[in-house]
Amino acid sequence: MKGRIFGSYFKELRIKRRLTLRQFCETSGFDPGNISKLERGLLPPPQSKEKLEQYAQALGLRKGSSVWYEFFDLAAASRGQIPEEILADDRLVKKLPVLFRTLRGEKVPEKKLDELIETIRKG
Repeated sequence: MKGRIFGSYFKELRIKRRLTLRQFCETSGFDPGNISKLERGLLPPPQSKEKLEQYAQALGLRKGSSVWYEFFDLAAASRGQIPEEILADDRLVKKLPVLFRTLRGEKVPEKKLDELIETIRKG
């Protein structure tokens, strides 16, 4: 299940805070059954940005930090989605097919790869 990657990351962050599942839920007001299912990949990450922000804050993630972005990016990827910030950039969206073909191991012209790299760097 795709949700397992996000769930494992969620659990790893909770454990780093030295909180049991029950402690985390009691202090944050979350349902232990749902958090358990989320951590085990039985529930997909929430679609709601607000809910993800609540989880991130409860896990002590600093807004705008690399861990914050990784949390949201893994949630999107686990749902089979591309993060909103990337979709908002038309230049990047136009380059995504090159990235996908490269990831699949297809031969992509070097010029196309160079264009993709340059687009990402300018990001």
